[in-house]
Amino acid sequence: MIRVLIVEDEPLIAEAHATYVGRVTGFEVAGMVHTAAAAMRAAANAIAADRPIDLVLLDIGLPDANGVDVAAALGGLRPGPDVIAITSERDLAVVRSAVAHGVVLYLLKPFTFAAFRDKLERYQEFRTALANSDTAVSQRDIDRAMASLRTADERAAAPKGIAPQTLSEISNTVKSRPEGMGASEAAKAVGVSRVTAWRYLERLADDGIVERHTEYGRAGRPQIRYTWR
Repeated sequence: MIRVLIVEDEPLIAEAHATYVGRVTGFEVAGMVHTAAAAMRAAANAIAADRPIDLVLLDIGLPDANGVDVAAALGGLRPGPDVIAITSERDLAVVRSAVAHGVVLYLLKPFTFAAFRDKLERYQEFRTALANSDTAVSQRDIDRAMASLRTADERAAAPKGIAPQTLSEISNTVKSRPEGMGASEAAKAVGVSRVTAWRYLERLADDGIVERHTEYGRAGRPQIRYTWR
């Protein structure tokens, strides 16, 4: 089993990540913390207990430190865990810095479970490609391992009938409305049909990114509102 440490300052989001990890074969949650300091303690304690962390799911925007600095510090441990950044940070300089400091994969929020699973499975393939090498690797081993980390075209990786751009637009629209919104409101804001908006909102709800709330009016059918988790 690949032991995973979740580092995320929002408790609800951290719980969602833990749920996702539990749904991917071959991975287990070894810990869940909300600060950079707690992340370093958890990783060091795991090494001391001879049960080191294999993979850290790291939020870049932590309250007590820059996540990129945390990735670099984790890389200094022996054995050091690999890091997948899970963040809404899209600044190119930050992305480059994260990669330079040892982040092997980068997953942007918001995302679906399918996208999350894809990243973990690619990391799993990366580890498998190097599993038979004790101290030295061949060029072929390295090429095969690095190839496993390359992300496929997002249109091919997206669930059938789901356009990544539309999913992102609807996600951002719901996120900007703390009071939540219904399918009709989302459709108007994004410029799609109500049925299309409803389908994307249901996808986000199934993946645990938004929550459904049923509102009962005086007349007509109950209305469903969706709020960002």
